[in-house]
Amino acid sequence: MKHPYYTMNQLMHEHYGKKIRKICIDGGFTCPNRDGTCGTGGCTFCGARGAGEQLDPTKTIREQAEAVLKNAPADSAWIVYFQNFTNTYAAPEILRERYDAALFDERVKVLDIGTRPDCITEEIADLLAKYAEKYEVWTELGLQTASDKTAKAINRGYDLNCFERAVQMLKTRGLPVIVHIIIGLPDETPDDLRHTVSVLNRCHIDGIKIHSLFIMKDTKLAEQYEAGAFTPISMQTYIDRTIDVLTHISPDTVIHRVTGNCLREQLLAPDWIPQRDLIITTIDRKMAANGWYQGCFYQPEMFPVEQGISTKGAET
Repeated sequence: MKHPYYTMNQLMHEHYGKKIRKICIDGGFTCPNRDGTCGTGGCTFCGARGAGEQLDPTKTIREQAEAVLKNAPADSAWIVYFQNFTNTYAAPEILRERYDAALFDERVKVLDIGTRPDCITEEIADLLAKYAEKYEVWTELGLQTASDKTAKAINRGYDLNCFERAVQMLKTRGLPVIVHIIIGLPDETPDDLRHTVSVLNRCHIDGIKIHSLFIMKDTKLAEQYEAGAFTPISMQTYIDRTIDVLTHISPDTVIHRVTGNCLREQLLAPDWIPQRDLIITTIDRKMAANGWYQGCFYQPEMFPVEQGISTKGAET
């Protein structure tokens, strides 16, 4: 079944005429929300590895990439994804050294950097723009929600204005921005989710990763769940809210994913998280049955640039 939304695979076929695969990298970074710069403990849902729990931190960056590329076909194409923690949280010369360590093979076409808005500066944006002279460069920002109230509750460590400034710095350099959001955050309502979507439309983001909130063992959120202070949403509610995002997001936004995943041995709740294929199939079928498609309820006039940052003149 064809997805009723614009997928990352579709984008890559348009660019390269084939599927492009991803190499996930542990770049050896930490996070300013863990080392005391802006907070400690990280976001309440974040595990000890800051995502990328499947990665081997004992291997060098080059070794991690080589392990994948050594048996890859000569005509294959790859994304190098610096995944866990905050991969712009260092001086530019350190960033350059670590990025270069993964970019030794001509089959790598995309440099994909997972980071936080409060770790994007003009100098770092300039560095990423320099890499964009040879590679596609994607910057992934973990927004999760546009609600500053929810952001405080999950200990995110920065406000919405910080996010908008980071997007502006990247977009004015022609750098694509991919944003992570989470559906099912504590006390978030459908209106809060609509507000997040409106902010993303206003900022003209290039891609979105939609994650289901899962509770990992040994996190602050796990403590709240076990104390009865938080109840996860059902799979059906997640599907309905994901469809609401998809039908209201700009049709030009690339949908990189529509659900999250977690290693089974680290998952506390909800128990439907591993049913990734069922979630995606149900979303696709429900949208098709109702004649819905990405952006079918998108109304750009509802989101004038004057309400937020301006990206006039930016390359998109």
